[in-house]
Amino acid sequence: MTDEGVYRVVLNDEEQYSIWWADRDLPLGWRAEGTAGSKQECLERIQQVWTDMRPRSLREQMA
Repeated sequence: MTDEGVYRVVLNDEEQYSIWWADRDLPLGWRAEGTAGSKQECLERIQQVWTDMRPRSLREQMA
C-alpha cells in the first residue's frame, strides 16, 4: 500500500524536523518549513537539511 497523501515539512522551536499532513492544522509548537509534497519528497528534504540531530538548545549550550 502506498501513501499518496500530500505532506509538509515542519519544525519546532528546537529545530527538530518532522512531516505533517498538508490538509491538517499544525500541532501546537510546530511551524511549516516551506516544503510540501509526497511523503518521500518531504523525508528527502529533512535528510538534506537536518544534519545535526541535537536540539537547538543543546547545540547552543555546547558551542
